[in-house]
Amino acid sequence: MNCEVLATCSALGYLEGETYHKEADCLESVKDLIRYLRHEDDTRDIRQQLGAGHILQNDLLPIISQHGGDKPLFDACIRLMVNLTQPALLCFGKVPDDPALRHHFLQVTSYLQAYKEAFASEKVFGVLSETLYNLLQLDWEQRQEEDNLLVERILLLVRNVLHVPADPYEEKNVDDDASVHDKLLWAVHMSGFDDLVKFLASAQSEQQWCMHVLEVVSLLFRDQTPEALVSAGHARSAQEKSRDLTELEVLRQKEQAEKRSRTLQRGTRHSRFGGTYVVAGLKAVGNEDVVYHRGIHNFKNYSHDAGKAVRRVPKRHRRARDSEGQRRSALNVRLFLREFCVDFLENCYNHLMYLVKEGLIREQAQQHDETYFLWALSFFMAFNRGNGFRADLVSETMSIRAFHFIERNVTNYYEMMLTDRKEATSWSRRMHLALKAYQELLLTVNEMDRSRDDTIRQSSNVIKSNIFYMMEYRELFLTLLRKYDETKQPQSFLRDLVESTHLFLRMLERFCKGRNNLMVQKKKVRKRRNRPQKKSTPETDPEVLEETWKIVSEELRAAGFQLSAGVTEAVVPFDAASEVSLEDQRSQTVVRVQDALMARLGPEALGLLRAAREVWPEGDVFGPADVEPEDELELLKQILHATLPRSAPPEVPAEEDEDGPEYEEEELESVQVSETDFNFLDFIKRFAQPAIVRPYVLLLKTYSTNSPHTNHCIARMLHRLAVDLKMDALLYQLSVFSAFNRILSDPAAAAYKELGTFAKFVVSRFLVVAARNDKAFVELLFWKNVGTVHEMTEGYGKEGDGSKTKVAWTEEEEEELRSLFMEQRDSEVPDPVEALLPLLGTTRSRRQVVVQLVHMGLVESAKQLKKHKVGTGIVLWTEQQEDELEMLYEEFKDSDDVLGNMLRKTTAKRSRARVVDKLLSMGLVSERRQLYKKRSGGGGGGPRKTAAKGSGKSSGKSSGNSMTEEDFLADLTGEVADEDHEEEEEGSSESDEETFEERRERVTSSDGGARRRTQEPGVGRGPDVGPMLHSLKQEGLAGPLLWLQNCLNRTADDREEDNLSQPVPLVPLSEDNEDAMEKRSFQKLLRKLGLRAPANEQETFWRIPERLSPAQLRGAAAALAPGEELPAGGPEPQEGEGEGEEVGEVGEAGASSHEQRSEAIRALLLARKRNPPPKETDDSPPVEDRSAETPVTESPHGSRRSKQEKPSVKRRRVLDDEDEDEDEDEDMASPGPLVMDSGGDSDRETVAAPAKRRRQAALIDEDDEDE
Repeated sequence: MNCEVLATCSALGYLEGETYHKEADCLESVKDLIRYLRHEDDTRDIRQQLGAGHILQNDLLPIISQHGGDKPLFDACIRLMVNLTQPALLCFGKVPDDPALRHHFLQVTSYLQAYKEAFASEKVFGVLSETLYNLLQLDWEQRQEEDNLLVERILLLVRNVLHVPADPYEEKNVDDDASVHDKLLWAVHMSGFDDLVKFLASAQSEQQWCMHVLEVVSLLFRDQTPEALVSAGHARSAQEKSRDLTELEVLRQKEQAEKRSRTLQRGTRHSRFGGTYVVAGLKAVGNEDVVYHRGIHNFKNYSHDAGKAVRRVPKRHRRARDSEGQRRSALNVRLFLREFCVDFLENCYNHLMYLVKEGLIREQAQQHDETYFLWALSFFMAFNRGNGFRADLVSETMSIRAFHFIERNVTNYYEMMLTDRKEATSWSRRMHLALKAYQELLLTVNEMDRSRDDTIRQSSNVIKSNIFYMMEYRELFLTLLRKYDETKQPQSFLRDLVESTHLFLRMLERFCKGRNNLMVQKKKVRKRRNRPQKKSTPETDPEVLEETWKIVSEELRAAGFQLSAGVTEAVVPFDAASEVSLEDQRSQTVVRVQDALMARLGPEALGLLRAAREVWPEGDVFGPADVEPEDELELLKQILHATLPRSAPPEVPAEEDEDGPEYEEEELESVQVSETDFNFLDFIKRFAQPAIVRPYVLLLKTYSTNSPHTNHCIARMLHRLAVDLKMDALLYQLSVFSAFNRILSDPAAAAYKELGTFAKFVVSRFLVVAARNDKAFVELLFWKNVGTVHEMTEGYGKEGDGSKTKVAWTEEEEEELRSLFMEQRDSEVPDPVEALLPLLGTTRSRRQVVVQLVHMGLVESAKQLKKHKVGTGIVLWTEQQEDELEMLYEEFKDSDDVLGNMLRKTTAKRSRARVVDKLLSMGLVSERRQLYKKRSGGGGGGPRKTAAKGSGKSSGKSSGNSMTEEDFLADLTGEVADEDHEEEEEGSSESDEETFEERRERVTSSDGGARRRTQEPGVGRGPDVGPMLHSLKQEGLAGPLLWLQNCLNRTADDREEDNLSQPVPLVPLSEDNEDAMEKRSFQKLLRKLGLRAPANEQETFWRIPERLSPAQLRGAAAALAPGEELPAGGPEPQEGEGEGEEVGEVGEAGASSHEQRSEAIRALLLARKRNPPPKETDDSPPVEDRSAETPVTESPHGSRRSKQEKPSVKRRRVLDDEDEDEDEDEDMASPGPLVMDSGGDSDRETVAAPAKRRRQAALIDEDDEDE
């Protein structure tokens, strides 16, 4: 011992008999010892010296026992003892790996064990209890800070002493014998300290000590089990007696079997004449038969490994060891602890657990303090179940919050076990505690189901419905089984996990049996790739630049080179706060002027030029100060045609290949939550995988040491897989059969009857499979997944039902494809793939052909075979065309449909957007609204309201009599074929889904002038959603459809009144609407109507895009109008007898388009007169007439062509540039002409209804007239 420490210890005092005589400077000596401990080294030398000198046993304990009245000395001794008794793990941080430090660690632990034995005294705990009682008697206003510190130190001292581990070499006691810990507990009980602990746990004014109290309580019951405490003091039940008899019978059978085995092993001959044998067929090292030199009765134990050194297993591959086993304390200690549990549950449990839980949630506790909460939850709830279950005693922890808290901790512990590998064992123990708590919650809920109280049973059903609904709770056991690691998690963890899984499945199965359908939550994580946007380069075509300059110059001359105040204020050429230099900002300003000119924003470009002239007047870069307007115009023209240096986009660290740069793609995860019907058998199928079967087999190998309940849980799960799912081949594995062999050959096999029966069943099924599959014995060496199981039992190479497999290309097909592609490529057709598809001998999709061409090396990339849009090819306007446009405008400017009439009369067919831009640039119109089609009775040229007030009679009259041919045709319903996106969605989750509006614009823009010459120009009222409406209404979604229609109409009204468009979210307020928005069929309808799904995780609701005009929204709402939708193809035309025959004849004979159009008009007008629209009320949404079908004619190739353009001007105004839309997805079929070959690609769209349906509608009309 150090001389200074020795002198300090000598100055404390001395013990004479039972009396301790303290020295005068005893208090200063105690403080010096505290100071020494504060400056000890890594080996904890001061602590070891004080322990070797028995300072605590011979000095400190006598001081506090005999001189407790000296408060400063008492406080200082308590401080010193708290420091001396702190756990060795806290002193060293962890169990040292260094042998020298490990020796010091064990030395400190031995001193702590000596301290614990010294504290097992009623006198010591009597002093502590009395001091603590006096402190708790003080009111909070009388209690000083020193008093609170002393209370905390006494609780810490008791916790440290209780925490000291037992010495297994010294305490070699049997059950029911008193250990050192039992003696300490008895001293706590006799001193009344346990009553003070219960008071601190229940008192409202002592909430600050809740965590200290919970630690002390958990250490009091450290070696106890709830079952042992429940049965303390009671006679053994009949069940316990039968269980003991069964265990005894198993041991007796094993002993008798060993005796018989020893008897058989004794040979009849003397041991000196054991004999020598040659084992035929078993080769030795020298390729000769093995020579066996022992008795023949021992040959069954022969192994080539006999006599070899046992291979050392690396530490990282060793199985994790279980913690110390439980022991049974003395009877008087168990009775005292049992009474403590009863009082604690009745008076303290709910209050204390609430305080601890709040402290954990608010992060007011120390690290890992939640483990005490988890232990207390599992221990006291298990005691409550065994001691006459009362749900009110544990109501605080019997809630969904408790399930969520434990599930979150289990997940956190598992993640930390993977990341913090050095402390994986500690995290594994914590996860085991959380699993035990979760298991106890499930057992308590199961116990509540058997209660006689209806309220308790109802509460149990509520808890179970929430647990089974949430995906996290259902997936917990699947994840834990799949991620089980025997090197980090002990076998006791696996045992509790298997039993908890069995309980959960049994409760779930029972819960599902009484219900027809169970809705559960389903979460799907979708990964989206964030592609960098390509920077578009400005158009440098001279013709385009000339046309742009012409438009800009005319606009500036028309305005007299005058700029509005808004344009002048919005232009800022210079940013003083920017880090970019003045020279660079000047260069950027010139580029901005050029960009504005290319965007045909003449006033903005001129305003930016004049503002830049004021900022940079030197050098006349932007012209002199007194420049004339014409000179400014010339300067702008030079800037437009100049080749300016532009800042290069940021470099992407990717390798350049022949197809272009490959950008790094960032994967973004988005979680989609939905509801689905739960099927218990489908849930069990998720357990049919080797990663889950393997832990069960691992536990099955220890069947002899498992409890009967554990063996039953194993057998039940394997029975579910082998019998219920008919996947017994999952168990065709050598390790499984080895365990079965041990079970069947066990002398006490009668005790494992369930396992033996199941083993015989699996082996018999395997022999049946092996009789028809000669590779079955080889398959025993491997674990098998579901696909391998199917191949093993049904035959190799056979496809499963409904499986999608790629059809391989034969050599003949590849040669045919190569020759056809060469021919089409040499013929210089625009699309060689489209041309060779009908010529192939087999039916292949365009995608399959393109992929095979790339695979064969005929093309370098699929981008080379991308479909190109077919446009008009006309860009520039000639003077004759401008004169013609001006003349047509003067002719039709007073008509109801100015733009439509002009488009029909123009010789050079252009898109609507081009014509509108040209009219604006020529100054013929000042705003686009002047070109809107005028509505009768609508007031002005703007769109009118869709809702028509009045009776059905007046509506029918106006529909039939007061409308012209063109107005009536404009009201006809457009129909676009419902393109099936399922194949594309499965092929590429990243491709954007095409809305109806985008698809219609592609068809309109790519069809060119040929189609406009034979069709009525207009815009579609809405997609043909008849079949989708029919199926959705059959699913009971009529209410959400009506809600959607009202939303579209309200948005159209708001946009028309405010003259402002912005995205509008669809917020479902009712539960029915919310459920409908999560259905995939309803979402498909929303996409077809042109609505936009949430763009990212920041958005929750679907949105009505800002690009949809009020007319388009009303057209979509009209498509949702209630009517008789047929599941086959939407509404059928109601035509008269004669007219229906004429339409049919025209369709079959292929007459001229003018005659068909006239006949269709007369037939549909007659149908409207006969069938007026239904009467509308103020509460119902407006109903549009959808009884019209566009007549079609058969093309020479057998395909159908629409005789009238389906979209209607009345429903939509497309004034944007349709030719500028790009098709970003190379796999999406581009529209092309509507007249298609019958052998074309399946991705082509058709915009006509079959003639067969028209003839059927005509026959129906004939029947109506006959009636």
